[in-house]
Amino acid sequence: MFALLAQAAGVIPLSNDFAANTPLQSITLYLFFAGTVAMGAGALYFFLLRNNVDPIYRSTMVVAGLVCAIACFHYYKMTHVYQESGGQFPTALRYIDWLFTTPLLLVKFPLLLRMGERGTKFFVQLVLLDVVMIVTAFIAETSPVNSERWWTFFLVSCVCEALIVGVLYMSLGQAIAEAPAPLAKSLETMRLFVLIGWAIYPIGFLMARSGYGELREIFYNVADVINKVGFGLVAYHGIQAMSHGHSSEPKTRY
Repeated sequence: MFALLAQAAGVIPLSNDFAANTPLQSITLYLFFAGTVAMGAGALYFFLLRNNVDPIYRSTMVVAGLVCAIACFHYYKMTHVYQESGGQFPTALRYIDWLFTTPLLLVKFPLLLRMGERGTKFFVQLVLLDVVMIVTAFIAETSPVNSERWWTFFLVSCVCEALIVGVLYMSLGQAIAEAPAPLAKSLETMRLFVLIGWAIYPIGFLMARSGYGELREIFYNVADVINKVGFGLVAYHGIQAMSHGHSSEPKTRY
């Protein structure tokens, strides 16, 4: 349907032939394809390994699989839109994906720490801050570049991201430090994903001021795979170490 509407409007879809498009268009299109495959493979991998870990950590594996499965669906749709529209960026679909997947990434922290009722407070904090971050970033994204509205909502989104980092490093810092060594190491690496890996998104947002839209999409696609699949792999590494050393590793109870 979208292809028919695009053709009726005189839009020429991008070709699968690299030489038929501009180099940036072809690289972006291929990375959308690659992102779809990587997210699908990640989802399958995490779901299949669910029963390979201790039962108390299986919910985290399910969440890791859901993150990749949701992203795989959205990347499939984004690939289709980008190609059939002749290179128009699927901004709304990207933000819808982030609205679902980024909160799920963050809830892995209280899940892995097994904080019980105490973890509910951090769960709510992280999810609320994340939702506000994504919504305000989308409002900024769809506002005229360099306008007051653009800058205001962008800065609000950045503040929310900084508060998320604050929760992970300050509020949850002691709990992570007191976790068993294999899990603590994975959680510390996962925090770096949020601190460093997520920083590429506001940087990419600012690239709109210079008109580097396609280059930004390339950065976003690569970052998404690393921050979703890589994030899950780090969590699985810690979970696997805990599961295999279940009888010898003490677990901190909260």
